[in-house]
Amino acid sequence: SLGDDEKKLFCRMAEVFAGFVSYTDAQIGRILDYLEESGQLDNTIIVVISDNGASGEGGPNGSVNEGKFFNGYIDTVEESMKFLDRLGGPQTYNHYPIGWAMAFNTPYKLYKRYASHEGGIADPAIISWPNGIAARGEVCDTYVNVCDITPTVYDLLGMTPPDSVRGIPQQPLDGVSFKAALADPHVDTGKDTQFYTMLGTRGIWHRGWFANTVHAATPAGWSHFDADRWELFHIEADRSQCHDLAAEHPDKLEELKALWFSEADKYHGLPLADLNLVETMTRWRPYLGVDRQTYTYYPDGAEVGMGAAAELRGQSYSVVADVTIDTTGAEGVLFKHGCAHGGHVLFIQDGRLHYIYNFLGEREQVLSSPGAVPLGRHLLGIRYTRTGTVPDSHTPLGEATLFIDETAVATVPDMTTQPGPFGLAGASIMVGRNTGSEVSKRYKAPFRFTGGAIAEVTVDISGKPYEDLERELAHAFSRD
Repeated sequence: SLGDDEKKLFCRMAEVFAGFVSYTDAQIGRILDYLEESGQLDNTIIVVISDNGASGEGGPNGSVNEGKFFNGYIDTVEESMKFLDRLGGPQTYNHYPIGWAMAFNTPYKLYKRYASHEGGIADPAIISWPNGIAARGEVCDTYVNVCDITPTVYDLLGMTPPDSVRGIPQQPLDGVSFKAALADPHVDTGKDTQFYTMLGTRGIWHRGWFANTVHAATPAGWSHFDADRWELFHIEADRSQCHDLAAEHPDKLEELKALWFSEADKYHGLPLADLNLVETMTRWRPYLGVDRQTYTYYPDGAEVGMGAAAELRGQSYSVVADVTIDTTGAEGVLFKHGCAHGGHVLFIQDGRLHYIYNFLGEREQVLSSPGAVPLGRHLLGIRYTRTGTVPDSHTPLGEATLFIDETAVATVPDMTTQPGPFGLAGASIMVGRNTGSEVSKRYKAPFRFTGGAIAEVTVDISGKPYEDLERELAHAFSRD
């Protein structure tokens, strides 16, 4: 049973989630109010869905910083109780415990990440278009997947998706239009099959039947998919997947298993992967940025989101700012990547150069120059060299050195860095400012850099020292 602190914490986390949902609902209401007031509501197609079932990413104890989950760490009740009155505020990135995920998905089993059960994949969907859909609040039981929404919108508008955009061939739409079901919920839309897969766990719906298998992630990865036990449900009559019919209908089960592999091959669900969370989040993955080892960022530019930012996790790196100091009162952020719940920042304060690595919002690892940064143009930076891993953990460990030009001014021999991302949202790169949540508690946002000028900031993950080509060239021309 739960202790007193657990009950108090878990109930508060559920209350905060309920408040968030109510707040979100109110904001959707504001959009609808505007559309109505402006006379656009009746001719606007509105689709409201969630992206999955309730999430279990809070772990057994819930979390005050969901970034811990994506870095492979679990919150303790004792630590989280310190944030009880701050849950839902800017100092937390909280998530309810896994038990609530199970409860919120009732009567379905399990939760997000399980492609095998309705608790992971069944979502509410609301569609409204007063001018085009006669239904007003009726329930439609037609089987619909998120991939069917875009084809349906095209169909409702009488449009055909382009084969190419600006000369780039487009991937064919995978889904099936359910336009007909919006007029008659009993009509056959022609959709017969939908396959699911995530982290090795699989499911497939086919004409009212559902076959599934739960595959546990393994540290070694790629492990014994052929040994997975499959279940079979007549989901049309058993949405909560309570009655496994695999033994009664073995031929039907084999049919659906074969169909799963056929659909997975067709829709890029292969090869199967069963990496665990830490392996998934700490390995290189395709992202929006160009795959390179050196990145240059400029002041006053747009913030660079996590999907396109320099990828630092688990490796050595350097951050070097080319800065001109005009006054002794120069101060502010030179470079920041991350947020209050994890990140790193290079800044000048009280005349001195500082670098802080904020490890998951729990501790700030600080390097500071003993004296002020001199006037004039300088290269100000940090170099982190990974030397290993903290014993009995997956936490990267290395030496960090702060430097002004070529002079090392501070060193931390055992700095730890996050194995996974700084955050899922708001953990962007900025130069010359830190809007949003502060990476460090030592300053207040936006802490814009003043009293000088930043030419550029270079982030290097090649392991090579920074080369100032302009200075090298000037030095070469100055030789006799």
